[in-house]
Amino acid sequence: MKKGVSVLVTVALMALASSLASASDSSPLQDTCVAIAEPENAVFMNGKFCKNPNLTVAEDFFYSGMDKPGNTSNPVGSAVTPVNVAQIAGLNTLGTSAVRY
Repeated sequence: MKKGVSVLVTVALMALASSLASASDSSPLQDTCVAIAEPENAVFMNGKFCKNPNLTVAEDFFYSGMDKPGNTSNPVGSAVTPVNVAQIAGLNTLGTSAVRY
């Protein structure tokens, strides 16, 4: 009987301990970290310097390579162009992306 109570208490403590765990971003800054080439009072994050969020414009999230046709002579009939922070500055902390056309 004592072994059953011991197991029950152990399971209850583990359930309680696991319910207290939480995870979140430390700062919302990562969501608006637009990369800039020339840092002036900028924050360094993810290998690039970040632009002041108040100076962010729509062009920071725009890729002009979509107007050039890609090679679509394949079985799928589409082309995918990999893009990263070098092409779209707004992707600094968002990782890589793929543009399909």
